[in-house]
Amino acid sequence: MNPYLAEFIGTFLLLLLGSGVVANMILPKTHGNGGGIMGISTAWALAVFTGVVVAGPHSGAHLNPAVTVGLGITGQFDWALAPGYVLAQIGGAMLGVGLAWLMYKDHFEEEQDPATLAGPFGTAPAIRNNGLNFLSELLGTFVLVLAILYSTGAQMEDSNQTPIGMGSLGAIPVAFLVWVIGLGLGGTTGYAINPARDFGPRLMHQLLPIKGKGPTDWGYSWIPILGPFTGAALAAGLYLLAGV
Repeated sequence: MNPYLAEFIGTFLLLLLGSGVVANMILPKTHGNGGGIMGISTAWALAVFTGVVVAGPHSGAHLNPAVTVGLGITGQFDWALAPGYVLAQIGGAMLGVGLAWLMYKDHFEEEQDPATLAGPFGTAPAIRNNGLNFLSELLGTFVLVLAILYSTGAQMEDSNQTPIGMGSLGAIPVAFLVWVIGLGLGGTTGYAINPARDFGPRLMHQLLPIKGKGPTDWGYSWIPILGPFTGAALAAGLYLLAGV
């Protein structure tokens, strides 16, 4: 499979399942309504697992521009491929969240609170504090990318393969990693830790004809974009400083 198509499909699956579980647990009259943070965090972890399993053998399954940047800074990924990867990730995220919205459309129409209607799309802070919200996204992505860098670096030493040829980046370890980040660091901002995961769905919230929706809150959108990129760069810097 073409690596760009793999990133598109993998991120599509990630957002279809991830946005779907949020819709299932917060929208009215669903069978999953009221499931809570454990269910949401677990499902997002398994959504990552699904996307990585499908895309891994073909693209390395970044599914996240912050991962792409982290691997690029450390020399584990060709920068020439990065723009195509990022565009594919954003496009896949948009399609995934769009189909999740269509599937739950009847339930969206039963809800009147704009904040709840926005929940399956972009992230939002529990308490709005730009500095601490930025730190939350930075730290979550720092942990994610640092662990992935050490994982991919060890695999490259053992196999002499490039990240793209290497496949899944370890689908099960990455799923557990996302799970613990969600439970440990996700309560303040909803842990985007992925610029494509937030920007693509936020754009779809703007574009889709969602009955009763409020503003898309673009004023907050820079935090789940710059926070993850900063966290990824710091993780890559530490990895290089450690001399691995």
